[in-house]
Amino acid sequence: MENGAQSPRRLIAVFESPVSEMLFRFGVELGFQTVLVEPDPTRLGGTPRPHGDTYVSDLSAAAPDEHTDILLTDHHRPEIGALLREALDGKARWIGILGNPRHEGPHVVALRELGVPEDEIGRVHRPVGLNIGSRTPAEIAVATLAGLIADRNSRPGGFEF
Repeated sequence: MENGAQSPRRLIAVFESPVSEMLFRFGVELGFQTVLVEPDPTRLGGTPRPHGDTYVSDLSAAAPDEHTDILLTDHHRPEIGALLREALDGKARWIGILGNPRHEGPHVVALRELGVPEDEIGRVHRPVGLNIGSRTPAEIAVATLAGLIADRNSRPGGFEF
């Protein structure tokens, strides 16, 4: 970009969850334009979101581009295969899904069942974020955002400089 300006940072969190709320709370402060994708309208009841820019019901409405990081915040939802396949077909810079790194994620089977090639499945990051032993939604969000910033800045994200 001209004059040293950085590309815009976009974060799409898929699925309303405590982690997506924390991602948006911290992400806005870190300069991310944020969008929540929640396909289930019953999960978006109540007042407008206190943090984040907007929410939509499908990934195409969020308009991911080459400056966008997409994170699925729930690996138990039945929509993960279709949503990840759509994300992989798009222009997103980075795609990830939360989950326990000691077990193969259910997204792998879901994507295989949809005929997604192994090299494309491998583009889905899991685990996500820095290894700080995070347990709470806030800690998971901090680890994830720190990892995204490190990746975007081509840094290892640890104590090595």
